[in-house]
This record gives sequence, C-alpha cells and structure tokens, in this order.
Amino acid sequence: MSPYFLFGFVLVYFLLLLGVAWRTSRNADNNSFFIGNRNSNWMLVAFGMIGTSLSGVTFVSVPGTVGSNNFGYFQVVTGNFIGYCLIAFILLPLYYKMQVTSIYNYLLNRFGKVSYKTGALFFIISRILGATARLYLVINVLQIFILDNMHVPFWLTTFVILLMILLYTFEGGVKTIVFTDMLQTTCMLLGLVICIYFIMDMMHFSFSDALQLLHAKNYTKVFNTDMKSGSFFIKQIIGGAFLTVGMTGLDQEMMQKNISVRTLKGSQTNMMTFSLISVGVNFLFLFLGGLLYLFAASRHIDIQGDDLFPTVALNYLPPFVAIIFIIGLISALFPSADGALTALTSSFCIDILGLRRNISLTEKQTKKTRIAVHITFALIFFLCIMIFKWINDKSIINVILIVAGYTYGPLLGLFAFGIFTKRALPQNARMVIVCIAAPVITYMLSANAIKWFNGYAIGLELLLINGLLTFAGLLSVSKPAAPTNAVD
Repeated sequence: MSPYFLFGFVLVYFLLLLGVAWRTSRNADNNSFFIGNRNSNWMLVAFGMIGTSLSGVTFVSVPGTVGSNNFGYFQVVTGNFIGYCLIAFILLPLYYKMQVTSIYNYLLNRFGKVSYKTGALFFIISRILGATARLYLVINVLQIFILDNMHVPFWLTTFVILLMILLYTFEGGVKTIVFTDMLQTTCMLLGLVICIYFIMDMMHFSFSDALQLLHAKNYTKVFNTDMKSGSFFIKQIIGGAFLTVGMTGLDQEMMQKNISVRTLKGSQTNMMTFSLISVGVNFLFLFLGGLLYLFAASRHIDIQGDDLFPTVALNYLPPFVAIIFIIGLISALFPSADGALTALTSSFCIDILGLRRNISLTEKQTKKTRIAVHITFALIFFLCIMIFKWINDKSIINVILIVAGYTYGPLLGLFAFGIFTKRALPQNARMVIVCIAAPVITYMLSANAIKWFNGYAIGLELLLINGLLTFAGLLSVSKPAAPTNAVD
C-alpha cells in the first residue's frame, strides 16, 4: 500500500483531534488545563485511561514478547490489578481529603518543601524517560514503514508529531485530553479487535481453535515457577503491583485525570472499572501476539519482538487492515504523549515554580509561564526521542519497566514513609542524598545479584527494593516531630 495513502489517514486523524481540542478548550482557563475544573465524567476518564496506560508499547511490544516469554506478561498484569486496588482505596482517599491539584502537595503538607520538590523532580525524570521511550517506539514504526519510503528524516517526523501534540493540548490541557483520550482509546481497541479477527480468518481459526493451538505450542504458559529467574511469578505479581502504585498512583499524569472527577466515589469507580477492562485488553494483546507468531511461522516470516506486528499488519494482511493498524497505532501514540506533556507542565508549574501559590500573578502571567514550560518540555521530548533512536533497543517495554524501577523507587519510599510513619524528615541535603543513593545502591544490587546471591536474578521487584532502601534511609535521617503544616 502506498505510504502516501497511509500518511493521509494520519493527517485526517490529527485534524479530527484538533476539532475535538477546539470544541473542548473553548472558555478554558488555567484551572481547566491543570485539573479539568474538577468536573470530568468518571466514565470518560476510565475509558480514556486505558489508552494512556497501554500506549504504543502495549500495542506493539506486548504482542512481540509472546515469542520469548509466552503469556508470562500476564503475571505483571495480575500484579497491576492488585496495584490499582491499592490506589483506589489508599491513595485516592488521601488525595481527595487534601483537595490537591498536584498529588505531590501531600509531601509538602506531610514533610515540607524539600521533600515536596524532590518528589516532583523524580516524577518529572520518570515521566520524561517513560513517555519518550513510548513515543520513540511508535514514531520509529511509522518512520520505518511509512516515512522512510517518503524520504522524510526521523528527526523531522519526530518534530512534526510533537508539534501536533502541542497544538491540541495547548489550551485545554486535562479538560481536552479527557475527551481526546476517549476517542483514541476507541480507535486503538477497534484496531486490536479487527486485527485479531482478520488473522484468525486468514488462518481459518475459530477463537477456541486458536487457543488450543497456542496451548499446544506452549504460548499460553503464564506462570514461571523458577525462583531464581527474574520472571518468577511471585516477583512479577508483587513487582507489577508496586509498579502500578508507582507509575499510576504516584504519577501526576495518571492521577491528574482521576482527581479531575468530581467525587471520591466517582474516582474510585473509575479506577476499578479501568483496572478490570485493562486486564481483559492485555489478555487480548497477548492472544494477538500468539496469533502473530503462528501466522509468521505459517508464512516463514523470520521476525520477532517489536517489529513483528507492524510487519505482518502492513505487508501480509489486507489493505483495509493496514489502515486500521496505522489508526490504532497513532491512537496508541497520542494518549500517553499528550497526557505526559500536560502532566509534566502541570507538575513543573505547580510543584517547582509554585504558580498556584503565587497570588501576585495574574491569570495572563500564569498562562504565559505555563505555555513557555509546555513548549520547553516538548523540546526535551524531542531530544530524548533522538537519544532512544541512537540506542535503538528492540524491546522497549523492558526498557520502560527497568527505568521505572529506578526512578519511581524514591517516590514509593517517600509516600510510604509519610503514610506509615508519623516521623518528620529534615528538609535539607540529607533527605535528598537518601533519595539519590537508593537507586544507585539498587543498581549495584541488580547488576551483581546473580554473582552475590547464588544465581538469584532481580526482576520487577527492583522497584520494591528501591522503595525499601529509600524508606530505610529516610528512617535513619528522620526525627520524631510533628508534621509540617503547609498550605496547598
């Protein structure tokens, strides 16, 4: 199929997003940008969060993991569900009780300004790396299968896509992305279901036939019972739970949408609805991965990992399915990118610059600063994506999970220390040193675990180890004192 024809669908889709953005951002102010005027419908937020949490990584990378790990990723999905329950019934009540705009205001009220800014900075680092890794994966697929044939350089593709995202998040922020994420999630899930249907049809399989053959090929194996393996099922489930707490519950991007729902009950309903749907959707992506490997074997396609799905969809399936794949792919791209850019702008403006606490600033001055920060983060995204292109890792999902283990650990430790102890932290360099030292020690343990611990490999429990080290370090520098009574 002509790359120009496929590119035309990308442009039409973007124009549709711009239309939605124009409609939802009318009369938007800074409060609309940051928290959607705390008036979002929980059903829209829940459905849109599916696209944000899954992203292009799930759309491309999760099916690719089936060749090497079978359905083992479902161990992580099981842990994710447990993590969403913890968020719904522990963290959300905390955020609503304090009526926060940024979730890191909890650290300000509990400990003080240094802890607050440290937590926000770790979020910013985490989200920049995670979001740009996801963006790189999808942009690279578009580049290889469409834009290279049009002789468009990778840097220009990246620049234009980031410019698109800037255009439709510029005014409305959260108020806009609640609606655009719903649209994009719908397109992504339609793409998933249609691709599954056509592959089964071309191979003359029913759903039960496909499951039986996948089982016979051992692709449906979920649980790894090797205790020393990095993917041992207990490690994966516990690690998946804490990854979810870190990457969703302690992440301004994901929580920004949740706390835009009017009531705590609505927000909790949103979280549990989203988590149940997410389990089913992840299973379908793994099922698709198994079908792709069966299809590849029947057509002698010697490709694995992240390149398998796009290769099959664009070169071996009917043209109609190729179009659906491209729409699904860009639908998977935008929710994670627009939400990340908006959340990073919000966190930097609120947590680092303190715009909401500076009553001397007018609405116009605040907006001018917010726009400058928004553009700056888009430029940072551009630089990071170019670095990922240079690294050129073929399994981005593993990169994201590893990065999250290091960057979200200090956040997990800080919040856990605040929730489960009544001790105070010194608001000086000692507390910051603890938060920096914990990931460094965790890296040393992970790099040498097999040699030091008789063949034991550290897997997703990396985040839990990092959080525990942070917690222990904070305990060692803490003192028994009343919490700081700061004002949001």
